[in-house]
Amino acid sequence: MKIVKVPYLPTLDVLDLSSVDFLLESKAQREYIDTINWTEYPYKPIVAFDIARTDVNLYIRYFVRGNSLKAVWLEDGSPVYTDSCVEFFMKRVEDTNYYNFEFNCIGVCDASYRKSREEKVTLTPEQFASIRRYSSLPLIAFPEKRDVYDWELIVAIPFVVMGLDPENLPEKIQGNFYKCADETAFPHFVSWNPIDLPSPDFHCPEFFGEIYL
Repeated sequence: MKIVKVPYLPTLDVLDLSSVDFLLESKAQREYIDTINWTEYPYKPIVAFDIARTDVNLYIRYFVRGNSLKAVWLEDGSPVYTDSCVEFFMKRVEDTNYYNFEFNCIGVCDASYRKSREEKVTLTPEQFASIRRYSSLPLIAFPEKRDVYDWELIVAIPFVVMGLDPENLPEKIQGNFYKCADETAFPHFVSWNPIDLPSPDFHCPEFFGEIYL
């Protein structure tokens, strides 16, 4: 099981999201999404993420380099996993349910509180709006493009949207980080912490790693 310690960087909350790169580059914890869990999907883009927190937000900065780029969804709550997508799933240690936060490459989000893949409560419009995002790509939909592309996405997810009390954060949570693009020329299902299942499935809290806050 992988473990990550999240640095505390309170200055992040007073900066515009488009200008936090330098701080995350120098002070955040860098990890890689590089585990191929299913040999029938061998394609692996280059994916790294920087992670840090403030008193009230978790910051994740994704870097992706891959052979295609797609973003057809523009509205939060859409199935962005079919686009070029990065994801963060998490749960409280004592909770059997979990949250999924999924973002396509232009920053459109799908997120829910889930009992399983099928049983979920989708975030409210107000909760979606509270998740700040900054993409290196403009917020414009486009069909899949085939070439080598680099892109970056920074997200700031409030702890309250993750079901956590900012005044009383736990020592740790459990979670995993993913890269996928289900409906593209190079479908892939890559994870940070390994998943030991017979077929692609990210909705598996039993394979979450540990995230120390």
